[in-house]
Amino acid sequence: MKTDVIKILPSGEGVDKALLETEKAAAYCGLGSKPALRLRLLAEEMTGMLRTIVGEGEYLYWIESSGNEFTLHLRTDVQVDREAYDELIKAASSGRNDAAKGFMGRVRDMFLRMSHTGAFAPNEFGCAYVDPCGCDPTLYYPTAALYEGWSMKAYREQLEEHRDERPEQWDELEKSITANLADEVKVFIRGNSVELIVEKKFE
Repeated sequence: MKTDVIKILPSGEGVDKALLETEKAAAYCGLGSKPALRLRLLAEEMTGMLRTIVGEGEYLYWIESSGNEFTLHLRTDVQVDREAYDELIKAASSGRNDAAKGFMGRVRDMFLRMSHTGAFAPNEFGCAYVDPCGCDPTLYYPTAALYEGWSMKAYREQLEEHRDERPEQWDELEKSITANLADEVKVFIRGNSVELIVEKKFE
């Protein structure tokens, strides 16, 4: 099953439709009230990060499911405009992206950087914003022409090994709604698009 694809703007237009589509998907697949609420919470977390994204752009949201397995998708076209992103960073008084706090804040920052540079650049956001372990290559999916990205599962495994050294990141992960509800979170580049995927399997 695949839902309708909903267009979302950084202004927030389309978010209500996306959440309604999520509820429809839960009902269509016969989810109970608690699983349906969890699916909606994941959708809220995904679409909520768009509220802090400045500028133009269109985002596509949809859900695919097979049995009790669900994948939530959020995709945007790459806007290869590093200068524009640098201006966003300079606008912060500290000279860095202060919005990149909390687990989903870090994911949002990665998503934004990838959409403005068209590249997965761990030396820029992997180490400074996401990777707690010196850009260990096991944190990332194998690099390929049409596919490269980041995995929450690998991040959690690496972070758990270094939790005493990175208590703030571990605390963010422990408190994150998405990290606690989702089975997997992926951010990757496919062709000319950047995509965020959240996977959830219900018992």
